[in-house]
Amino acid sequence: MSFCPQRLFVFLAFLMFSTFLPAQSQQTPPVLAAKSWVLLEYSSGQVLASQNADQRLEPASLTKLMTAYITFSALRQKRLALEDAVPVSEKAWRMGGSRMFIKVGDKVRVEDLIQGMIVQSGNDASVALAEAIAGDETRFVTMMNQEAARLGLSSTRFRNATGMPDPEHLATASDLARLASALIRDFPEEYARYYSLREFRYNNITQANRNRLLALDASVDGVKTGSTEAAGFCLIASAQRGGRRLLSVVLGTASEAARTQESLKLLNWGYQAFDAVRLYAAHAPISTFKVWKGNVSEVPVGLDHDLIIAVPRGREDTLKAELVSRQPLIAPVQAGEHIGTLKLSLDGKPYGEYPVKPLEPVRIGGWFRRLIDTIRLWFA
Repeated sequence: MSFCPQRLFVFLAFLMFSTFLPAQSQQTPPVLAAKSWVLLEYSSGQVLASQNADQRLEPASLTKLMTAYITFSALRQKRLALEDAVPVSEKAWRMGGSRMFIKVGDKVRVEDLIQGMIVQSGNDASVALAEAIAGDETRFVTMMNQEAARLGLSSTRFRNATGMPDPEHLATASDLARLASALIRDFPEEYARYYSLREFRYNNITQANRNRLLALDASVDGVKTGSTEAAGFCLIASAQRGGRRLLSVVLGTASEAARTQESLKLLNWGYQAFDAVRLYAAHAPISTFKVWKGNVSEVPVGLDHDLIIAVPRGREDTLKAELVSRQPLIAPVQAGEHIGTLKLSLDGKPYGEYPVKPLEPVRIGGWFRRLIDTIRLWFA
């Protein structure tokens, strides 16, 4: 199977269950002054470049991405509402580090706490939200680790809701990229609403977003900064140019200026070194698969999402696809069932695999069809 890919820069939801192989570019990735980093093509989940991406490090306030993820989940499940007034505990009030300056005994709206956590990186806001959702921070941390396991963050272990220093509170650049992708994918409206805010004012105190890229580059719309003495200065950044999103994670730089500069360097390289190539539209037939013992003999197959791949610039013509069917495919076949694999290669080398699913269900056929196909399968 082959095709002529056409460039198309469009937004795409992350394909959660695909297998991605590192993209290889003719250009050498930049050298970054950081302990660990990774650059991700959000649409396909491809790793465009990385260094020490699986090294476990303290994530500092990047932790608050998980706190936000669980908060947004609670809002969606209506266990929490933006207008709910959350009482501030003494523990939340006493939190050190970055704060939104809530006062013990006050009742603060959930939406204010969310903005305080995201824009001001408030440790006090994070603890207040954790207590509102789970009753106390300890139970909330259990939820964080359960969610991390569900999202496949295999090297991540949370010990608190804030990112305050703890030698057992660890994550990797790869896991943090997955977490940021999941947040954008699963909560796009909340992401757009909060993560590009330049400042937030609470209790007569205005604090600027610590993500300097929001002011330096109009294409950047998030995500989160973090810093402790052990972690260094860290930044997860996301940018959209021409509708195409790249996501960078840079951990362990020496200063706030360095994390900004290195992140921008990485994003710029990604946009310059790779093109986005649209292969197939969501729910559009790629081919048909033979079905045995069904009410029909063939079923059209395709993908759940538009498939757009990052390809090293100038090498689109070497991208090839092979469609592998699970055979024998015997009815019934359920919609959404994984019945095949789309295998990509670039310059003859494996480049990624994507699950193929039926575009319509297939019911069990009549007795005569089942009999004939049973005989045919003996000789297949």
